[in-house]
Amino acid sequence: MSAFSRFTPLASALPSTVPFVGPEAIERQRGLHVKARIGANENGFGPAPSVLAAMRDQAGDIWKYNDPENHALRDALADHLGIGIDSIAIGGGIDELLGQIVRLIIEPGAPVVTSLGGYPTFNFHVAGFGGRLVTVPYASDREDLNGLLEAAKRENAPLVYFANPDNPMGSWWDAESIVAFARALPETTMLILDEAYSETGPAGSLPAIDALIDRPNIVRTRTFSKAYGLAGARVGYVISTPGTARAFDKIRNHFGMNRLATVAALAALRDQAYLTEVVSNIHRARDRIARIAKANNLLPLASATNFVAIDAGRDGTYARAIVDGLMQHGVFIRMPGVAPLNRCIRVSVGPEADMALFEEALPQVLSALG
Repeated sequence: MSAFSRFTPLASALPSTVPFVGPEAIERQRGLHVKARIGANENGFGPAPSVLAAMRDQAGDIWKYNDPENHALRDALADHLGIGIDSIAIGGGIDELLGQIVRLIIEPGAPVVTSLGGYPTFNFHVAGFGGRLVTVPYASDREDLNGLLEAAKRENAPLVYFANPDNPMGSWWDAESIVAFARALPETTMLILDEAYSETGPAGSLPAIDALIDRPNIVRTRTFSKAYGLAGARVGYVISTPGTARAFDKIRNHFGMNRLATVAALAALRDQAYLTEVVSNIHRARDRIARIAKANNLLPLASATNFVAIDAGRDGTYARAIVDGLMQHGVFIRMPGVAPLNRCIRVSVGPEADMALFEEALPQVLSALG
């Protein structure tokens, strides 16, 4: 069927694509059932019981629009972080916020610096607004800070993306190095410091809030999707100076936030005891994934996230065969999409049943591959 004839030239030139193929699509396409959903960097331990109770309690209010100023959540986050409410902007997950940042800054043809093999959804937004990606290869399986800085200066780039801890490798940099990198960037270059996994990293990996809060060219993006177990609710936020944070009001969908998702985020923020518990569960599951990998003569990479990248020891074709083989057993995992990172498979943390199924299926798949 033909398409409408008056899409913009940019939209007409873009491919119809989805940055990630979800397990639901794999089930539809291959006629398989996902038994262990450990491939999407979700938190399989789920949200706190107090969060679910709050959502049930206020479900009857779903007929109301959410507060377009997101005041209660911004206020709670400001109190939690020890900053002013005007330094926070709310969005439908980090993915939506990334699109808004690109829209605010990038004009067609403008250079945008990121890592080769870094977060695909960010690249998707850059392409959607006509930006030109300038990529820097990973160094020793983590993002190359010096390379990113050099590229930003060389290209006079208005925007740089850097994730810490990193997706897809799970690696991280120490806070001191990150602050030095951020402050070395030109003031005319905006840095997206993606901290989706901020709660699961080791001590010393997360810069203090006040270390960067004075920089209008730095936006730190965080989410309730990972440690808080609310990926399906889609709640993310930006930390920056008041002037930069207010810029989101110019373009965001003011009634875009889901009312019950906001209720969930507020309840999750109040239940820090559960957060401590679930982060411990994430760490234990990471350790178990590493043990399973080693028991099968694969190399787990150190991780600061809620997943573990595992070096399969060969190339992308072999890693893809492992991913496909595990799916035949109902185990959904993923892999980085760009060489040489695609020699790895990536396994997200999950509850006991998911870990057990992965542990059972992996040696069978590797034996069949030879």
